[in-house]
Amino acid sequence: MKSNYGFALLLAIGVISISGTSLRAADTNSLSHQDMKYDQADLYRANELSVDGFGTASIGKYTINHPSKARVRNNTEFGVGMGVNYFITRNIGISADAYSEDTGGAFIDSASANLTLRLPLGDSGFAPYIFGGGGCQFDLDQAAFAQAGGGIEYRFCPRMGVFLDARGVVPNEEKYYGVVRLGMRFAF
Repeated sequence: MKSNYGFALLLAIGVISISGTSLRAADTNSLSHQDMKYDQADLYRANELSVDGFGTASIGKYTINHPSKARVRNNTEFGVGMGVNYFITRNIGISADAYSEDTGGAFIDSASANLTLRLPLGDSGFAPYIFGGGGCQFDLDQAAFAQAGGGIEYRFCPRMGVFLDARGVVPNEEKYYGVVRLGMRFAF
């Protein structure tokens, strides 16, 4: 059941990304040329609020230290989550997210807040970013943690994009782990 969450999210992202180009073309046909004009710099703005929906995949300390195809396949936990981001300037923002991977325990497995630094790459629509912060995990052992990571976002238009990132999580105990997120971002 857990792997169905990840598969469903990946499928939805694929469909949206394939249809993104056709949606842009349809918008161009239905709007006047003046209405469709926007500067690529407008893709990433100051005072921008965005909401994320994402899938997660996480692996533990032993799998990170001793990677193999079988260990990754057998020890990866899949889940889903939501997040919110606010960019104070075009490049500096704060974010919060929560996700669940284990439906047998607490409803929310992990919640965190981060400071994010992004660097939009000219007119390409791509923006790599790095982040760091902390939070609390609620499943298994309740523990506070610190985390750091990086990723990349691609905006189809000023209001919608996809992102992929990875983070290392270090709880206040010795069992660190890694989390990868893949999702959609909707900016306002």
